[in-house]
Amino acid sequence: MNLRPRPRERIEINLTSLIDVVFLLLIFFMVSTTFDRFSELQIKLPEADGEMAESDPSVLELVIDSDGRYYIDREQVLNTELETLKRALAKTAPAGRDVPLVINADARTPHQAVITAMDAARQIGLMQISFVIKEPGEATQE
Repeated sequence: MNLRPRPRERIEINLTSLIDVVFLLLIFFMVSTTFDRFSELQIKLPEADGEMAESDPSVLELVIDSDGRYYIDREQVLNTELETLKRALAKTAPAGRDVPLVINADARTPHQAVITAMDAARQIGLMQISFVIKEPGEATQE
Protein backbone atom coordinates (compact mmCIF):
# COMPACT_ATOMS: atom_id res chain seq x y z
CA MET A 1 0.00 0.00 0.00
CA ASN A 2 1.06 3.38 -0.85
CA LEU A 3 0.62 5.73 2.06
CA ARG A 4 2.19 8.68 0.53
CA PRO A 5 -0.27 11.44 -0.07
CA ARG A 6 -0.90 12.24 -3.64
CA PRO A 7 -0.19 15.72 -4.71
CA ARG A 8 -3.38 17.70 -5.05
CA GLU A 9 -4.24 19.03 -8.42
CA ARG A 10 -4.63 22.71 -8.62
CA ILE A 11 -8.21 23.74 -9.41
CA GLU A 12 -8.61 26.37 -12.12
CA ILE A 13 -11.68 28.22 -13.16
CA ASN A 14 -11.88 28.87 -16.85
CA LEU A 15 -12.99 32.50 -17.20
CA THR A 16 -13.27 32.48 -20.98
CA SER A 17 -16.78 31.05 -21.05
CA LEU A 18 -17.85 33.31 -18.17
CA ILE A 19 -16.65 36.39 -20.07
CA ASP A 20 -18.49 35.21 -23.19
CA VAL A 21 -21.73 34.88 -21.22
CA VAL A 22 -21.32 38.35 -19.69
CA PHE A 23 -20.72 39.90 -23.12
CA LEU A 24 -23.77 38.14 -24.55
CA LEU A 25 -25.92 39.46 -21.70
CA LEU A 26 -24.52 42.94 -22.20
CA ILE A 27 -25.32 42.84 -25.93
CA PHE A 28 -28.81 41.49 -25.22
CA PHE A 29 -29.64 44.31 -22.80
CA MET A 30 -28.20 46.97 -25.10
CA VAL A 31 -30.32 45.78 -28.02
CA SER A 32 -33.54 45.25 -26.08
CA THR A 33 -33.48 48.49 -24.07
CA THR A 34 -35.67 51.34 -25.26
CA PHE A 35 -34.34 54.84 -24.97
CA ASP A 36 -36.19 58.12 -24.67
CA ARG A 37 -36.34 60.04 -27.88
CA PHE A 38 -34.84 63.43 -27.24
CA SER A 39 -35.44 64.53 -30.81
CA GLU A 40 -39.16 64.98 -30.13
CA LEU A 41 -39.86 68.56 -29.20
CA GLN A 42 -42.27 69.43 -26.47
CA ILE A 43 -43.45 72.96 -26.96
CA LYS A 44 -45.68 75.26 -25.00
CA LEU A 45 -47.74 77.62 -27.06
CA PRO A 46 -46.76 81.25 -26.53
CA GLU A 47 -48.75 83.66 -24.47
CA ALA A 48 -48.89 87.36 -25.15
CA ASP A 49 -49.63 90.49 -23.21
CA GLY A 50 -51.88 92.91 -24.93
CA GLU A 51 -54.81 95.17 -24.54
CA MET A 52 -58.28 93.82 -25.11
CA ALA A 53 -59.59 94.97 -28.46
CA GLU A 54 -63.05 96.43 -28.62
CA SER A 55 -65.54 94.05 -30.17
CA ASP A 56 -66.61 95.17 -33.61
CA PRO A 57 -69.84 93.77 -35.06
CA SER A 58 -68.32 93.80 -38.54
CA VAL A 59 -65.57 91.37 -37.49
CA LEU A 60 -65.73 87.93 -39.03
CA GLU A 61 -64.86 85.21 -36.50
CA LEU A 62 -63.42 81.86 -37.59
CA VAL A 63 -63.10 79.20 -34.89
CA ILE A 64 -60.98 76.09 -35.41
CA ASP A 65 -61.45 73.27 -32.91
CA SER A 66 -58.85 70.72 -31.81
CA ASP A 67 -59.84 68.34 -34.61
CA GLY A 68 -59.35 70.98 -37.32
CA ARG A 69 -63.07 71.64 -37.97
CA TYR A 70 -64.03 75.18 -38.93
CA TYR A 71 -66.87 77.29 -37.52
CA ILE A 72 -67.82 80.66 -38.99
CA ASP A 73 -70.02 82.77 -36.72
CA ARG A 74 -70.81 79.65 -34.63
CA GLU A 75 -71.94 77.58 -37.63
CA GLN A 76 -69.87 74.57 -38.67
CA VAL A 77 -68.43 74.53 -42.18
CA LEU A 78 -69.46 71.44 -44.15
CA ASN A 79 -65.93 70.00 -44.40
CA THR A 80 -62.29 71.02 -44.01
CA GLU A 81 -61.47 71.42 -47.71
CA LEU A 82 -59.94 74.71 -48.87
CA GLU A 83 -62.60 75.38 -51.52
CA THR A 84 -65.45 74.78 -49.07
CA LEU A 85 -63.87 77.13 -46.52
CA LYS A 86 -63.34 79.79 -49.21
CA ARG A 87 -67.00 79.60 -50.26
CA ALA A 88 -68.19 79.80 -46.64
CA LEU A 89 -65.97 82.79 -45.89
CA ALA A 90 -67.01 84.57 -49.09
CA LYS A 91 -70.68 83.96 -48.32
CA THR A 92 -70.36 85.29 -44.77
CA ALA A 93 -67.97 88.19 -45.41
CA PRO A 94 -69.51 91.55 -46.28
CA ALA A 95 -69.15 92.82 -49.84
CA GLY A 96 -66.39 95.34 -48.96
CA ARG A 97 -63.90 92.54 -48.13
CA ASP A 98 -61.89 94.85 -45.86
CA VAL A 99 -63.50 93.27 -42.81
CA PRO A 100 -61.05 91.91 -40.23
CA LEU A 101 -60.93 88.13 -39.79
CA VAL A 102 -60.32 86.87 -36.26
CA ILE A 103 -59.02 83.30 -36.06
CA ASN A 104 -59.71 81.60 -32.75
CA ALA A 105 -57.81 78.29 -32.89
CA ASP A 106 -57.65 75.71 -30.13
CA ALA A 107 -54.15 75.11 -28.72
CA ARG A 108 -54.28 71.53 -30.02
CA THR A 109 -55.41 72.52 -33.51
CA PRO A 110 -53.28 71.00 -36.27
CA HIS A 111 -50.98 73.62 -37.79
CA GLN A 112 -52.23 72.75 -41.28
CA ALA A 113 -55.79 73.78 -40.33
CA VAL A 114 -54.62 77.28 -39.39
CA ILE A 115 -52.53 77.60 -42.56
CA THR A 116 -55.50 76.47 -44.66
CA ALA A 117 -57.71 79.09 -42.99
CA MET A 118 -55.17 81.83 -43.64
CA ASP A 119 -54.77 80.72 -47.25
CA ALA A 120 -58.53 80.70 -47.82
CA ALA A 121 -58.85 84.19 -46.35
CA ARG A 122 -56.03 85.51 -48.53
CA GLN A 123 -57.50 83.97 -51.68
CA ILE A 124 -60.87 85.68 -51.21
CA GLY A 125 -59.26 89.02 -50.34
CA LEU A 126 -59.43 89.13 -46.53
CA MET A 127 -56.11 90.70 -45.60
CA GLN A 128 -56.70 91.82 -42.00
CA ILE A 129 -56.16 88.63 -40.00
CA SER A 130 -55.68 88.48 -36.25
CA PHE A 131 -55.56 85.68 -33.72
CA VAL A 132 -57.17 85.19 -30.33
CA ILE A 133 -54.54 84.38 -27.69
CA LYS A 134 -54.47 83.50 -24.02
CA GLU A 135 -52.98 86.03 -21.65
CA PRO A 136 -50.39 84.75 -19.16
CA GLY A 137 -52.05 83.30 -16.08
CA GLU A 138 -55.48 83.32 -17.68
CA ALA A 139 -57.52 80.20 -17.00
CA THR A 140 -58.30 78.06 -20.03
CA GLN A 141 -61.79 76.96 -20.93
CA GLU A 142 -62.02 73.23 -21.52
